[in-house]
Amino acid sequence: MKSSPKRQLQATHIDASLLRRWPLPSVDSDDGKEDRGRVLIVGGSREVAGALVLAGTAALRAGAGKLQLATVASIAPLMALAVPEARVIGMPEEVSGEIAEPAAAVLEAATDVDGLLIGPGMAPHPSTNNLVESLMNVSRATLVLDAGALHAVPANRSENIILTPHHGEMASLLGCSKCEVAARPAELALHFAREHRVTVVLKGATTWVATPSGELLLHEGGTAGLGTSGSGDTLAGLLIGLIARGATSAEACAWAVFIHALAGQFLDRQVGPIGYLSRELPGQFPALLERMSQKKAAARKAPPRRRTT
Repeated sequence: MKSSPKRQLQATHIDASLLRRWPLPSVDSDDGKEDRGRVLIVGGSREVAGALVLAGTAALRAGAGKLQLATVASIAPLMALAVPEARVIGMPEEVSGEIAEPAAAVLEAATDVDGLLIGPGMAPHPSTNNLVESLMNVSRATLVLDAGALHAVPANRSENIILTPHHGEMASLLGCSKCEVAARPAELALHFAREHRVTVVLKGATTWVATPSGELLLHEGGTAGLGTSGSGDTLAGLLIGLIARGATSAEACAWAVFIHALAGQFLDRQVGPIGYLSRELPGQFPALLERMSQKKAAARKAPPRRRTT
């Protein structure tokens, strides 16, 4: 990838002050699960089943009201036991154990959700582009693409799409080296976001959020312990859960990055700087979200849900 002249980029820090200006939609005591949004997470594979558990649990811990998981048929019964709060849909699978195509039940489910996450536990596969396109043709929910689905950015509809790559995945998306991404993360994330009209959450010890309109957000303070297997799945689940509750893409990204890092800092103190498990992160989310929400300047109600009949 060709280098471009260096320029000074202005970024807004993701901190408590920003979150006060971007409060999450409030939850009333009489709100039911439908009021807090529906989430559909599509992912997993025969060899990487746990990613779906992590993402789904994180979405519920973020406050999403209803959760549906869709994965390969061979592990669907296990998912139903691992996440008893969720409806689990089995899909046809390749010999490799990856998702082959979306089942009719998944396409139907996608028509009536507030947040759609595709990719946790999936490897890049030729069928993934068709999977994403098929789901996007029937769903108007905000879409988060993670892990194996990152390369499947649809060309015909790219509004309300969020990508969550780490540096290696960003390098693959751009066709450059990981070192180049590490040297120019903000510039490259912003360029990709503008060119493809998506929001990019470029993960790392320093995380950058770039929007299609050219807005750039920065979070510093990630801990070494967050660099562990499954951590990204919990971030993606937290993000889609906040979207289901009614947060905008930029708001959800800022809150998810901040709360995820805060959970890592808490476990850093309680367990140690490294060695805590990704499965321990979602349990910290509710209290941290409540604590930060109590500091907000003003609450707002989520927009009315659009439901199909």
